[in-house]
Amino acid sequence: MKAALCKTLDGPDGIVVEDIADPVAGPGEAIVRVHAAALNFFDTLVTRGKYQHKPPLPFSPAGEIAGVVEHLGAGVEGLRIGERVQAYLGWGGARERVVVRAADLVPIPQGVSDVLAAGVSITYGTAIHGLASRGRLRAGETLAVLGASGGAGLAAVELGKLMGARVIAAASSADKLAVCRHHGADAVIDYGTADLKDALRAETGGRGVDVVYDCVGGPYSEPALRAMAWGGRFLVVGFAAGDIPRIPLNLLLLKGCEAVGVFWGESVKRDPNGHRANMAQVLDWVAAGKLAPHIHATYPLADIAEAIRVLDRREATGKVVIEI
Repeated sequence: MKAALCKTLDGPDGIVVEDIADPVAGPGEAIVRVHAAALNFFDTLVTRGKYQHKPPLPFSPAGEIAGVVEHLGAGVEGLRIGERVQAYLGWGGARERVVVRAADLVPIPQGVSDVLAAGVSITYGTAIHGLASRGRLRAGETLAVLGASGGAGLAAVELGKLMGARVIAAASSADKLAVCRHHGADAVIDYGTADLKDALRAETGGRGVDVVYDCVGGPYSEPALRAMAWGGRFLVVGFAAGDIPRIPLNLLLLKGCEAVGVFWGESVKRDPNGHRANMAQVLDWVAAGKLAPHIHATYPLADIAEAIRVLDRREATGKVVIEI
């Protein structure tokens, strides 16, 4: 079978497409014929050895897949040959076949394409875990999303609307904010030109924001925290700005609010049943037409290096997907 292999830690330049042996399913495992594999910004890091997880060389990029079950290992129940499924792998998805723990596979509803199904695990999985499980977002509350135009941010904008919140999207340019508007944001803030704290307070009539979904960190976290409502929840999701902020803890005291970590990858390991339930909910929303994940572009397996370069150059809005 063909596989994209990262053989040196030189980013996209270290990736080649070669023939390798087919995988073999062990007990409790399944072989999935991969139809689509989604890329994420962390693929630009892991292929350079700069990510928190460092798989041994050679490895395949792409942490999310969708395809068809081809073979079942001993003891697998609840799956059938030919069933369409999706899964989060961490990495290793950019190849024609993968071996996956059967317990990690989620059925794809009729009417949801492989390209869409491949790209929901990380962004929408993080968003629903963060907003529902960690942030306890309720209908009628106000949600502010920092870094709202990226994959993780857009997912939070969309799910926040589905959960009944008023969503304020914050990003760094008018073009990015237009994408947020298109995906349901009620209000937008350009934090490249506006004072984020003052703008959030103005958008809430001085009351403050109930939940902040912070994908960027850096200089934006503290102003957003200062604009929180009493009893609010500040969700720490990521640090796309590069710097990890140092937050004055007295702000939590003065606002009676919480700072809550959203470590989706670890939550999947610790609560796999909760993850499967969240994915089933997200896929059902997609099937019902209530959720429309944005696909930036699709590429053939042979062009995976260029697909990762698109992420490297920060040119993508939405998901970049490899069709195999």
